[in-house]
Amino acid sequence: MTQSSQIPNCAWKRPIGKGWEKPYTVRYPSNLDDGAWHGAPLGGFGAGCIGRSSKGDFNLWHIDGGEHVFESMPACQFSVFEQVGETVQAYQLTTDQSVENSYPENGGTYSALYPRSWFQYENVFQAQLTCEQFSPIIAQNYQETSYPVAVFQWTAHNPTDQPITLSIMLTWQNMVGWFTNALKSPEIRLRDDGSPVYEYQPRMRESAGNFNQLTGNENQLAIVMSRAFDQPTEGDGQWAIATNLNPYLWEVFYDTRWLEHSELWQSFSQDGSLRDRDDETLSNGETLGSAIAVRFTLKPGQTLQIPFVLSWDFPVTEFAQGIEYFRRYTDFFGRSGQNAWSIARTALKHLKSWQEKIQDWQQPILDRADLPDWFKMALFNELYDLTQGGTLWSAADERDPVGQFAVLECIDYRWYESLDVRLYGSFGLLMLWEKLEKSVMLAFARAIPAQDDRTRVIGYYYTIGSESPMAPRKVKGATPHDLGAPNEHVWEKTNYTAYQDCNLWKDLGSDFVLQVYRDYLLTGATDVEFLAECWDAIAETLLYLKQFDLDNDGIPENSGAPDQTFDDWRLQGVSAYCGGLWIAALESAIAIGKILDRPVELYQAWLAQSRPIYQEKLWNGTYYRLDSESGSDVVMADQLCGQFYATLLNLPDVVPTECTESALKTIYDACFVRFNQKMNVERAIGAANGVRPDGSPENPNATHPLEVWTGINFGLAAFLMRMGMKSEAWAITESVVQQVYDHGLQFRTPEAITAAGTFRASHYLRAMAIWAVYLMCDRNTPAE
Repeated sequence: MTQSSQIPNCAWKRPIGKGWEKPYTVRYPSNLDDGAWHGAPLGGFGAGCIGRSSKGDFNLWHIDGGEHVFESMPACQFSVFEQVGETVQAYQLTTDQSVENSYPENGGTYSALYPRSWFQYENVFQAQLTCEQFSPIIAQNYQETSYPVAVFQWTAHNPTDQPITLSIMLTWQNMVGWFTNALKSPEIRLRDDGSPVYEYQPRMRESAGNFNQLTGNENQLAIVMSRAFDQPTEGDGQWAIATNLNPYLWEVFYDTRWLEHSELWQSFSQDGSLRDRDDETLSNGETLGSAIAVRFTLKPGQTLQIPFVLSWDFPVTEFAQGIEYFRRYTDFFGRSGQNAWSIARTALKHLKSWQEKIQDWQQPILDRADLPDWFKMALFNELYDLTQGGTLWSAADERDPVGQFAVLECIDYRWYESLDVRLYGSFGLLMLWEKLEKSVMLAFARAIPAQDDRTRVIGYYYTIGSESPMAPRKVKGATPHDLGAPNEHVWEKTNYTAYQDCNLWKDLGSDFVLQVYRDYLLTGATDVEFLAECWDAIAETLLYLKQFDLDNDGIPENSGAPDQTFDDWRLQGVSAYCGGLWIAALESAIAIGKILDRPVELYQAWLAQSRPIYQEKLWNGTYYRLDSESGSDVVMADQLCGQFYATLLNLPDVVPTECTESALKTIYDACFVRFNQKMNVERAIGAANGVRPDGSPENPNATHPLEVWTGINFGLAAFLMRMGMKSEAWAITESVVQQVYDHGLQFRTPEAITAAGTFRASHYLRAMAIWAVYLMCDRNTPAE
């Protein structure tokens, strides 16, 4: 096997087509559960993406920004023909037995280390075949990382003593026009879990007017799948499949228009050829397929590499009707929607250098002997959400020189960049694509002074059977929970979620200030302009948040309704979670104010009040109480999030070091060790959000306290790592990684898992907090 196709030892591996005995199942029937067949996604950030599972089928289609289609498309597939002497065999390379001539289960290995994944085909063909697939996702790269393209680099080797003839075929469906909502103004309703949702009806199989064209040049051949349009709207554009021409080494066959797969299979299964049909006839409604096959003969011992490329060009994302944005990649390929061939041609030219650049940014981590392989695997694979999370990346303009960026909280909670979630989940973006990270925070800074007086009901009251008060959408000065949803106007109409009235939340303002200072400090502490652009919003939102300090002791109180990221969990009075974030945020604001030479005396006065009150009201000698008024003895796993951020940002401690150490030991013992013992699980599943000191639930019917939140666990592990409790940090991190990657949750990591083998909210943003673990175990962190 050549250097470029070598598979790192730490990649996630699964026998091709092997199912799961006991995969996790969804906790609430209304939540998304597509099943366990998920693989590493293909496609650039914000360009739309596709997914191919470990059984070989293409089954995930995030082509329309923010929308989710999960459906296996049999017409989109690789197939292989092999002839050795008189023996001939041919398979479609999916183990789905509903497909004719499907590939045998366990006939090789699927491996994934995002953004690369591999199929190694073994024990079926006499040739050794590997397909490496990837998109040019490259750290600190703001061009190729946006490209709507997937590369499939095949490596074929003949280990026998006689010639082997092979043919590799890629078939693809013309799906132009399919991925846009037929409902231009879908009704918003509340689900049984209280969260707002709207209906998405893609125009699947509406193919009238579609046509396929053969194109290429002396070095390359492609089939472009199109539809006639003037100015593209959402859903308009092209697909293309392409390969290189190399008449000295292989033959290339094609068919631009097939309706039934049997039309191809008759000749392909006999000798690996196609009928070289070039037919541009428009569809009258029937779905059109295209195909390219590459046939070659390997001498004994010979190895060949054959590239295939899939590209797409759907330049427009539409939110509400008429609200349109061009995608980032159009800055480099134009906005006509007629550039799929140009994109494919670029990929065929540069795929080798793209492979090398991916390896270059990953290799320093892969080479580290102090990091376990399972951690390296999860570290890279959890970045899948930056491609697959309904990602938006708009074209650049004068205000936003790299465009605007956003990732959904998850598919179930379909709104963008939830600030309380990205407090944990944005570390990967920050460390690898800092300009995109800052663009998100600038969008929040612009949103804080905005106001939206429209009122709505609050879903939480619906779930508890109470009448809901009418709440304003967005109050001036409040930090919004999110940057909006795909059916309205992302970046402009914020605070989409209506499960709670987020204007009343006590963590969001602090979250904003902390992330602004973090993004400044951890990217070299030189971008003063970024701080200046955020300063007015910092001042306004801290003043807004302070109004909830009803007893004027310096710390805003929680109201008794769930008013923070644990939005099913009632906190009353001063809380360990929100109070600690508030103190750390004041320290951050003071640090920022000093850099910008702005007045900070008010924050210093509030801080002088806050710190002693926090310690006095919450410290019980062993850990910090959940809050000051409920009387609960629950040990909250994330009680020291504020102190974690203070440590991360080299700020004065929120609490004394000896209290931090005692609380962390108590959290580990109660929420991890004793909780897993009480749950009687076969192996630890992670730390619960909050249990009593003996690991038992305060309320066995509670929702959030007894869930294991993947991102909260990684955040806790990062803090343990920073405080020198490395074995405890690794134990928690490994337990969560095992649950995700051993039980069918890979490439759809959920917010929460339970001891009953259920999950909630898949494709979740917070899980990228695993990059905080890496940051804290890296000796070069600014906290050192």
